[in-house]
Amino acid sequence: MSADPSPRFAVEVRRSARRSRTVSAYREGDRTIVLIPARMSEAEEQRWVGVMLDKLAAQESKRALGDDDLTERATQLSGQYFDGRAKPASVRWVTNQNTRWGSCTPSEGSIRLSHRLQGMPEYVIDYVLLHELAHLLVPGHGARFWQLLEAYPRTERARGYLEGVVAADRLPHLPKAREQ
Repeated sequence: MSADPSPRFAVEVRRSARRSRTVSAYREGDRTIVLIPARMSEAEEQRWVGVMLDKLAAQESKRALGDDDLTERATQLSGQYFDGRAKPASVRWVTNQNTRWGSCTPSEGSIRLSHRLQGMPEYVIDYVLLHELAHLLVPGHGARFWQLLEAYPRTERARGYLEGVVAADRLPHLPKAREQ
């Protein structure tokens, strides 16, 4: 059994000879159970565990975060990573941001997150919140700004995830094959 990157859940992988192709996962108390085919290699197992953890986190964040939850989460993140120095006046979801993940107006203390983040893994939403919180302390994207974000251990992973989403959106969309 290995540890989930999120400290809340331990991961247990269960292999099954009867399972031939599908991978699934669910929460059971303080554990995440990932069900995989027995024939799967260790490398495939590791990749699928990551995929399924992200999928579960996305489902949970989609269900869980309203505007009040965002404000509470921003306060927690500010306390954890910025010693509580970033104090937003408001944090909310918006539907008018299609080219940005978030925005901040430091003079008003307002933070807005794109609705497109809803359903993404929690660590990605946390990164975007931290990014905008950092703007309450440092307005631009200079060295001091990025130094603040270095405190968050999943910055690079979250940025990579968001870059992948952007890249996927730019791919040509092939028509789905019709079932016959």
